[in-house]
Amino acid sequence: MRVLIIEDEQRLARNIARVLTEVSSYAVDVSLDGEDGQHMSCSESYDLIILDLMLPKRSGLDILRAIRKKGLRTPVLILTARDTTEDIIQGLDLGCDDYLSKPFDMGELIARCKALIRRSYDRPNPVIRVGVLEINTASREVCFAGKVHILPAMEYRLLAYLAVRSGEVVSKEDILDHLYDFDSERFSNVVEVYISSLRRRFDPALIRTVRSQGYVLRGDKL
Repeated sequence: MRVLIIEDEQRLARNIARVLTEVSSYAVDVSLDGEDGQHMSCSESYDLIILDLMLPKRSGLDILRAIRKKGLRTPVLILTARDTTEDIIQGLDLGCDDYLSKPFDMGELIARCKALIRRSYDRPNPVIRVGVLEINTASREVCFAGKVHILPAMEYRLLAYLAVRSGEVVSKEDILDHLYDFDSERFSNVVEVYISSLRRRFDPALIRTVRSQGYVLRGDKL
């Protein structure tokens, strides 16, 4: 999963990014001003946007307005010190999905982020089951045919993304967009490498290649 943090408090933004990467294995981008944040939110593919309201160059509400005007349905969590009823109402009216006031508990933020992403994929349960495959997105624990596995970060990130879209053909480009943050170096065959590793670890039939289209997780065929 890929998350964008638009927050001008650099230390806070980097801390949130670090925790989301380490605890949830998300790919995370950070923008420190409203102008850059709006450009990134409207031009890149994200599973969640964490948005401050009081930003230099462009306000968070302006960014939210631009995101929804473009027709993007990306979940948006507003994170701000402005917690008056008017601010909350305005953010909700413009299309934000959740609201958390500063100061906040990092554990609560992570839980809200996970819930919003699950909801966006119509997966309200933190445990995703596809045939004999079971992924606990809260603990990052993977169970296959009754055996528990702890995967390396990138393998888990890829498997979890295919799992929330199980039954769909997911293109290589789409996988890359959700696997890496903006600054990561992307090698041409990296998706194939991770797919091969997952097949060896679990079952060759778990992930099917659809020629010229992408990959599909088909746990029901095992």
